[in-house]
Order: sequence, then structure tokens, then C-alpha cells
Amino acid sequence: MSGSVAAVARLAELPGVPDQLEAAREACTRLRWHEGLRRRIPEAAAESRVRGAVASAELEGARMPLAAVREVLTGSATWSPAPDPVERVVRGVLGATLETEHVEGLVLRSPLQALARLHTVASAGAVPDSALGRPRLPGEDCEELPDLGPAPSAAVAAERLRGVVEVLVATPGLPVLLVAAVVHAELVTVRPFVRGNAVVARALDRAVTRAGGLDPTGVAVTEAGHGAEGAAAYVGALAAYGRGDAAGVGLWLGHCAAAVRAAAAEGEAVAAAVRAGRLDPPR
Repeated sequence: MSGSVAAVARLAELPGVPDQLEAAREACTRLRWHEGLRRRIPEAAAESRVRGAVASAELEGARMPLAAVREVLTGSATWSPAPDPVERVVRGVLGATLETEHVEGLVLRSPLQALARLHTVASAGAVPDSALGRPRLPGEDCEELPDLGPAPSAAVAAERLRGVVEVLVATPGLPVLLVAAVVHAELVTVRPFVRGNAVVARALDRAVTRAGGLDPTGVAVTEAGHGAEGAAAYVGALAAYGRGDAAGVGLWLGHCAAAVRAAAAEGEAVAAAVRAGRLDPPR
């Protein structure tokens, strides 16, 4: 067992973590057997991805109505030929969230390939084509998430990224929630890409949660779970993880456990809406 994998395994021994893992598992089990998902899982999972993209974009500071995003996906509306900054962010986030469906089979087997695909769609048009799908090179910096402090050097980021890969490959022997929490926080903390790190981290979280079997339906809205208490709480929990001490890591794990429960609750709302044939609440 590598050092990175052993460190994740030890997190399950922190005070309160076993109960948090069980509560998250129970929430996802309730979602899995929701009556609204009978023969409707693909439809519900598609709606979850739309809602997840909107929630992830909001964590990036870009707000767009859910109905407007859904209309683009169904073909009843199109993106603007000259998108404003908000639309550019939403388009990238939506691309990454939709791509999670296609990298599910790769994320635990070929993690770097999955990350490359997620970053390519998340950051297309936002960085030079030569920077798409690859980590930062020596001398390249990342100016994202200044509240977390300066991004580590490309060399440090590359080393930590190797740890992320080791943990993802070892997922079958670890609690899935802990894997998703750690790889999410590592990507945001070390910021291996020039741009788009948090978007990729949330998309990876969704893919791991499904591929690892915590939410096999893919209906839990993981991004909405992370944003349930607002962007400040999300970034604050990530900053606590970045300190590297037990209290900070424990705070982030508590956030992630609560996020899974909130994600499952939002998934139940999706299932109920699909069952009723009304995806948006009445006006």
C-alpha cells in the first residue's frame, strides 16, 4: 500500500468519520431505491448532470437559470455566438459535468486519461490549446483560488497528482466518500492545471462517487451538495484541508459527508420531478 493510499485509509479512523460514512451511505441507498427511479434512471441521471452543472457554475460565480441550460441541451435554444463571461464559464462547467458520463469507466482505471478529458472540455477556449488536458509545466503558474494561497510549483503539483492517481486506482479497497473527498481537495489545493482546477475537481468527485458505487445511479447532485452552504463555506472547508492538520482535514471530510447527504436529497427531488413529469417547479 502506497503512502497516499495508507493515509486515506487512516482517515476512516478519525473521530466521527465512521458515523459520517454510514450516514452518507444510507442517504445514497434511500436515493437508489426511490420510487421515481423505477425504469427512469437514465432520465433522472441526465437531469442530475444539468443541475450539477448549474450548481458547479454558481460555485465559480456564474449564475444561469436551470431552465436555460436545459433548453440548450435539448436543442430548443442555442448558445450565444458571442458569449459573455458568465456563459463561457457555464459552457465549460457543463461540458465537464456531461463528460463525467463518458469517463466513468476510466476514472478508477486510467485516472490521468479521465482527468485529461475532463480538463479539455472544462477549459476549451479559456486556455491555449497546448495547455488543454495536461498539468502545468515548469514555469507555468495558476492564479485561481487566491483565498487558498499561492499554488504550489508545477513540480510539487505533479508529485501530488501522482498521489491522486494512486488513490483513485486503489478505490475498490477504500471508502468511496473518502476517496472522492481527498482527490477533490488535492486537485483544488495543488491546482495542477493552469486553469479549471475546481471545475475538474467537482466533475471528478461526481465520477468517483458513481464509479466507486456510492451512488451507482448517478442521480445524486454532488455539486449541489458542495454548494449547499454557499461558496464561502465550500472554499473555507477546502482552506482547512490545505492546512494539512487533523482538524482541518476533519473539517473538510465533515463538509463532504454533509455534501453527499445534501446531494442525495437533491437527487430525491430530481427523482420525484421525473416521476411527476415536471422538472421545474410551478411558477
